[in-house]
Amino acid sequence: MTFNEGARMNPGRVRTGGGGRGGKIALGGGTGGILILILALLFGGDPGSLLGSGDPGESTGYGAGGTVEGCETGADFNAKVDCRIVGTVGSLDLVWEENLAQQTGVAYVQPGVELFSGATSTGCGNATSDIGPFYCPPDETAYFDTSFFDELVTRFGASAGPLAQEYVVAHEVGHHIQNQLGDLGRAQADPRGPESGAVRTELQADCYAGVWAYYADKMPDPSTGQPFLSPLSDTDIRDALSAASAVGDDRIQSAASGRVNPEAWTHGSSDQRQKWFLAGYRTGQVDACDTYSARDLDSPDALR
Repeated sequence: MTFNEGARMNPGRVRTGGGGRGGKIALGGGTGGILILILALLFGGDPGSLLGSGDPGESTGYGAGGTVEGCETGADFNAKVDCRIVGTVGSLDLVWEENLAQQTGVAYVQPGVELFSGATSTGCGNATSDIGPFYCPPDETAYFDTSFFDELVTRFGASAGPLAQEYVVAHEVGHHIQNQLGDLGRAQADPRGPESGAVRTELQADCYAGVWAYYADKMPDPSTGQPFLSPLSDTDIRDALSAASAVGDDRIQSAASGRVNPEAWTHGSSDQRQKWFLAGYRTGQVDACDTYSARDLDSPDALR
């Protein structure tokens, strides 16, 4: 999915970090255990209980307290990954500011968004790049180290297409929507298993990413009169689905150990993540994303 050349964005909307000191994650089982945990945390796991422990490491990156520079137009958004995040955030703000209130009666509050490299300080503790993209509820901010998008392709086998990257941003903002609607805590109350609150929370964030995609190429930006993004193609949708599939629990477990254990799931299977993204994309409706009421997480259409 490409941005329209006329798209414009407030360059101060996304800030840069990297001024914190990242705590090491302490786990038993050696590096294999650490790798499995990091994989399980990708795409929205609440890292609050894991960040900031251990000895601090040095920070690198953009420098604390700045904003992303040179990311103001559609051409910028199409050219560089950090600018693509900025443009995606602008599109997400546009979509959710209208549709969240309209569909739920809850006014959208823009989340914070920070790009960092190496390590940064968050309301959930000190974070390193190893954790991957995440949303921190206490400071209502989504954090991204852009190097993760290379990992998504090289380590997890996802497409390198732009909507694969935009899906990641939309998923994390999906957790912010859950936070606003009071649902995010359900993940911690029931943190593991194929029917768990954690899995339902992650699948709902995938569905909210699909809701964004439904509107992203249709809603005109009042300041320009045209949508942020060009019409979605079948290739764009395949890109997003490849990213959703790449981070399914079953695929990650199989790659790490050769076995699949649904009782340890925290994010849902590859197939489920794709299906719930499509449930949001095909309807554009928040109600289509009620994973907590779903009797069968393999069948989102049963809600309708």
